[in-house]
Order: sequence, then structure tokens, then C-alpha cells
Amino acid sequence: MYGKAFAPEYQGALTNLSVNASLTDVLAAGTAQLEAAERAGNPGEAARCGLAVAEAHRRLGQVREADRAWKAGYRAARQAQDAGAMAWALWSGGTLARQRGAFALARRLLHLAAELGDRGGDAVVRGYSLAGLAETGRIQGDYEAVGRLHEQLLAEARRRGEARHTVWALEGIAQMQRNTGAYDSAYALFEEAAGIAARAEDRRGHAWALRGMADVVSARDGDTERALDLLSEAETTCRAMRLSSALAYNHKMRGNVLYRAGRYEQARAWYEQALAGFREMGEARGEALSRLGLAKSLARLGRDRTETAAELADLAATTERMGLGHTGAMVARARVELGIPAQAPVAEPVR
Repeated sequence: MYGKAFAPEYQGALTNLSVNASLTDVLAAGTAQLEAAERAGNPGEAARCGLAVAEAHRRLGQVREADRAWKAGYRAARQAQDAGAMAWALWSGGTLARQRGAFALARRLLHLAAELGDRGGDAVVRGYSLAGLAETGRIQGDYEAVGRLHEQLLAEARRRGEARHTVWALEGIAQMQRNTGAYDSAYALFEEAAGIAARAEDRRGHAWALRGMADVVSARDGDTERALDLLSEAETTCRAMRLSSALAYNHKMRGNVLYRAGRYEQARAWYEQALAGFREMGEARGEALSRLGLAKSLARLGRDRTETAAELADLAATTERMGLGHTGAMVARARVELGIPAQAPVAEPVR
């Protein structure tokens, strides 16, 4: 049985904030409480409130502000000799690093966060940090290495009755199964995650689950309209909570659904919108995926083959440099789909 979802990153004077609070409201409340703690000379409270500030900035796509906030929070936590708060700050920094595509840094910070959480007796930050490591590996396509960790974290979350973390683990496992062609089991897991999230009032987790369901019903069933309806429902939540990253991924998925349906002009427009969002927030993986979708759409709309080949070659180099194995495989499949040899003569990619 799962209880109501809560946000463990909202700490100190902010523990009463709802998991569904608008990020602009979280940022305003967090900033006010952080400034109050600093005026009172309370570094421990400043670190706890600073975590919410850092996370709000990150999820709003405000990368520079998020980077300053988590580092300031870590310094305050160290001054207070609060190992748990230090671990949470490192978790925030590692999550931001992953969002920016700095995967080696993400792993280092998240490892440190898990170790500090363990030493400080904070099982929640330890679990979140291990989840961050699992997600980093999943994003890079290292499914064999992180699949067992996802399953372990799912079992732990179920045992504790922690809805939000259960939903995260289910969605991660579902995504790996979807990417390896196990559509039926992937859909069942996304559907279970959506149900748990809805009952626990975890609107963010519910929006991500709907996105996963939309992907499967489009790819497996060819049901374009149902997929678009699911994405529209999820988008309402993304906009209400100001979930910039989730909204950009929603738009990218809308492009995928329309591309599969052969509606290339519409797909192009959604990929362009997603690409602008990812670039604004410095989310490198989302940018690469949107560029790939846009390149495929433009090719279908008659773009010069030399320009398409240049774009795909640049994307292949980018994904290899970043260590995005699954995305790199998608680029290779796009070359086959579009009939462009890997060593085709290319011009400079058009940006």
C-alpha cells in the first residue's frame, strides 16, 4: 500500500510544500527561507532550503542558477557539519550534471552523495543517489549494468511503500524494456506507474508515465490519436507545474508520434520546439534526440541528402563523445532508414 507522494528535497522550513507545487512557487518560498536562514546565521537551515532552490532552478531549466545554488548549499552544509545535507547537495549537483550531459561528473557526484548518505544514516538520499546512478547508466544505454540496480531500488521502494520512488523505478525499467522491443511488458509497467502516481497524487510521475504509454501505443499499436491524447493530458501537468524538461521531452515525443504517422511537417515543428527548449536549458541528450528527429523529418520533406548526411555524421560524433550509446544506435538506424551510408561524402551540418 502506498501513501501520498512527498518531496524529500523540500526540507527544513519547506517540508510542508506539496510535491505538486509549481516550481515558481517553490523557488519563491525557497529563496525567502534561504535568505532568512542566512540572516539568522543558520548554515544548516540554509543548506536545507538551498536544496529546494537548486532543484527548482534545475527543473525550470535555469542551469547557471542551479549550479550556483547546489554549490552554495554544499558549502553551507559543510559549515554546519551536516553529512545528510551535504549528500543532498551533491545529489542535486550530480542530477544537474547528468541533465547537462556531463555523465562522468554526474557519476562522481552521485557516488559521493550515496556514500555520504550512508555514513550520515540518511537512507532516502542514499536511495535517490543510487537511483541517479542507475538513471545515468540507463540514459547512456548500459542496460545490463544498471538493470539489476533498478530492480533493487524498485524492491526497496515497494517495501517502504514510497510511491514516488516506486513510480520512478517502474518507469526506468519500462523505458529499458521499450527500447529493447518488449512493448507489452513496457506498457504494463508504465500503466502501473501511472496508476500508483495518480493514487499518490504524484502529478510529475504521472505525466512521465503517460508519456511512456503514448510512446508504446504509437510504436506498438500505431494509435496516433490516443498517443496524442495521452501527451496532451501530460502536457497540462507539465505546464501547471512549470516542468521545463518534462515539457520539452513531451514535445519531442509528440514529434516522434507524428513522424511515425508520416505527418512529417507537423513532426518537424514539434522537434524544432523541443530543440529550442532543450538548448535553452542546456540539456544535451534532449538536444541530440531532437536534432535527430528534426533531421529525419527534414529528410522526408526533401532536404538535400548531403545536408542530412552531414547532420547525422555530426550527431554520431556528438553521441559518441558524450557516451550516449543508445542514442548513437538510433543515429545509425536513421542512416539505414534514410539510405545514407555511414561514410557518405558530407557537407558542414546546417544549424
